[in-house]
Amino acid sequence: MRNLIAAGVIALGLASPALAQDMSTSAPASTTTATTPDGSKLFGFEPYFGVLGGYHSFDRRERFVGPNGERFDGALIEGLVGANLPLGPVFVGVEGFAAKGFSDINWEYGVRGRAGGRIGESGLIYGSVGYTWVDPKSNRGFDFVNTGPNDGVTENGRRKDWVYGLGVEVGPRDIGLGGVTGRSGLRLRVSAETYDLKSIRPMAGVIFHF
Repeated sequence: MRNLIAAGVIALGLASPALAQDMSTSAPASTTTATTPDGSKLFGFEPYFGVLGGYHSFDRRERFVGPNGERFDGALIEGLVGANLPLGPVFVGVEGFAAKGFSDINWEYGVRGRAGGRIGESGLIYGSVGYTWVDPKSNRGFDFVNTGPNDGVTENGRRKDWVYGLGVEVGPRDIGLGGVTGRSGLRLRVSAETYDLKSIRPMAGVIFHF
């Protein structure tokens, strides 16, 4: 009996390393990642910058007065820098921007806060609220009408007010470009804002995050 027990112990000892090696190769330890398919973070801090283009058209009843009652509007090229705080399925963030205008608009600049959720594998959908300064081109004949102390007209002729918006950012995987761009760190953004509910400002461009 003792010989039988000893033989069993020896056989078990010889089999254990082989069994352990087989388990290590057939069932590797699982790993977790804190990023989405386009490389953005699921948690933490995500700075970014972007370049957008679009158009800003104001209501004719807005207090931008033209010589013949024309609509105040113009194309825009915008640069921005900001940061998101990803919190799993949702995020919050803030960004500053400056836009060079054409036609009636000279410059626009301001800051906006954002909050929203993730869509698809790497996209974002959000709402925003912020504050914007608008500088008109004086040689276009437009001026501001200040109807009261809270009308938002600054001493240097610019106008300032709240802006509200909605937007979507789409990562490469969400539009079938994962194999082309890989973990490129970019999203395509489409957004629309309104200046105090008196204008429409559609914009589109590229956001680079890192």
